[in-house]
Amino acid sequence: MFCFQCQETAKNQGCTVKGVCGKPEETADLQDLLIYVCKGIAVYGEKLKEKGTVDKEAGHFICEALFTTITNVAWDDDVIVDRIRQALDVRDAVKEKLGGDLPDALPDCAVWAATDKQAIMDKALSDEVRITAAENEDVRSLRELLIIGGKGIAAYADHAAILGHEKDDIYGFLMEALASTTKELSTDEMVGMVMKAGECAVNTMALLDEANTKAYGNPEITEVNIGVGKNPGILISGHDLKDMEELLKQTEGTGVDVYTHGEMLPANCYPAFKKYDHFIGNYGGSWWHQNKDFESFNGAIVLTTNCLIPIKKNNTYLDRLFTTGVVNYPGAKHIAKRPQGGAKDFSAVVERAKQCAPPEEIESGKIVGGFAHNQVLALADKVINAVKSGAIKRFVVMAGCDGRQKSRSYFTEVAENLPKDTVILTAGCAKYRYNKLNLGDIGGIPRVLDAGQCNDSYSLAVIALKLKEAFGLNDINELPVSYDIAWYEQKAVAVLLALLFLGVKGIRLGPTLPGFLSPNVANVLVEKFDIKPIGTVEEDIAAMMAGN
Repeated sequence: MFCFQCQETAKNQGCTVKGVCGKPEETADLQDLLIYVCKGIAVYGEKLKEKGTVDKEAGHFICEALFTTITNVAWDDDVIVDRIRQALDVRDAVKEKLGGDLPDALPDCAVWAATDKQAIMDKALSDEVRITAAENEDVRSLRELLIIGGKGIAAYADHAAILGHEKDDIYGFLMEALASTTKELSTDEMVGMVMKAGECAVNTMALLDEANTKAYGNPEITEVNIGVGKNPGILISGHDLKDMEELLKQTEGTGVDVYTHGEMLPANCYPAFKKYDHFIGNYGGSWWHQNKDFESFNGAIVLTTNCLIPIKKNNTYLDRLFTTGVVNYPGAKHIAKRPQGGAKDFSAVVERAKQCAPPEEIESGKIVGGFAHNQVLALADKVINAVKSGAIKRFVVMAGCDGRQKSRSYFTEVAENLPKDTVILTAGCAKYRYNKLNLGDIGGIPRVLDAGQCNDSYSLAVIALKLKEAFGLNDINELPVSYDIAWYEQKAVAVLLALLFLGVKGIRLGPTLPGFLSPNVANVLVEKFDIKPIGTVEEDIAAMMAGN
């Protein structure tokens, strides 16, 4: 195996024996093969697009397949093997639509085929499916940057599609992007594709924002309970709001309460979900706390998307764990896809929850969320006046991912030590490093404005663009806004590329710069966008307050 897609990767170079995330070598290799076959689909899909047709079914399949390969999603090799078989069928279907008008030169990913599990495993172990098959380090780096950004785009597009919102342009781009990695392109052409990924990421997050808000209303300022009730509970984690909706409907009147965990916390701020009295609040912290949080919760647990980590030997919650969507785990019960026009069946989850004790209380109180773009813009006059009066000196966008490393205490310390006239704009699970701190407010404006999930980083971009307009500025970088971003996995990379496409410069990125950036590619990002690694808390705060 060779995997360097996440921030934890070994020595910030690459995992070669077993993933630091816990991913076994065979699982990593099968995921590489799934991507490899998706490139084959894209070779035919790009040709079909040139003829005027974007294959939506193939595009949606690619989104689900790429989503499957994101860190901490898929752990069951048999499920991945089945998806590889499906990918081969999808590839053949797209090829058939071309008739005899095939691309001139077909790479191996467009012609290899097998159905036998051992033959699939043998191919997964072969060198040609690894990203390291590209000998040139810069080519490898740019291709991986594009694929990783594509994974984030695919995840957001999949969420939007579940809610009935799709765009040919997104599927078409993913075809073009994957197909480009099978070609010998110039460095400039590859950099151009990466920037195009940033544009597609902006459009995809906008589409998902539209899908979520049309279905569930605009998030609103909400005090979220972090204590517990007296009934048995179901803990739902991940990013899928459709699953959240269906679970709430099916638990109504059952005597079972529902709680969010990790990235599902922002669901508490959507008007459509507030009507459910048995929706109690949020339990626990970010994804890497789940071994402890899931154990003490006592009830049934539903994972709707990524961020499922291996279960430790001393944990007892496997028989209470349910997966759905792209998520899978050996021994966990899987909730099947919803039928056409229907809903998923969460009855097994409800019945298991009824057999459980109520959650153990691990904290109490409330935290505030719901500061997506619509809510913040409703407060625009108040915010603008606070800036003009000097009450707010600077906004710090401290968004992104959380993780296990001790170095991530940096983000807590930055939050604690920022001057009292600063406001933190956040989205994603990075907020768990500081969203329970008592940082106060500025004239009634909380000093931590939580926009929601990682995909809601789009809200932070909208807020910045609207502030630029309100202050009559020509450049987004003239705003009193600094970017201090935490990253862990591939959706955060898509967000980063989106910010670069929007012209944001001077982003601090940590705890480390991505291991998949070669020195030359890293230098391009530094020279063109002034991307920089995080430093010490004191130095970075001083620089941000000085506008650097």
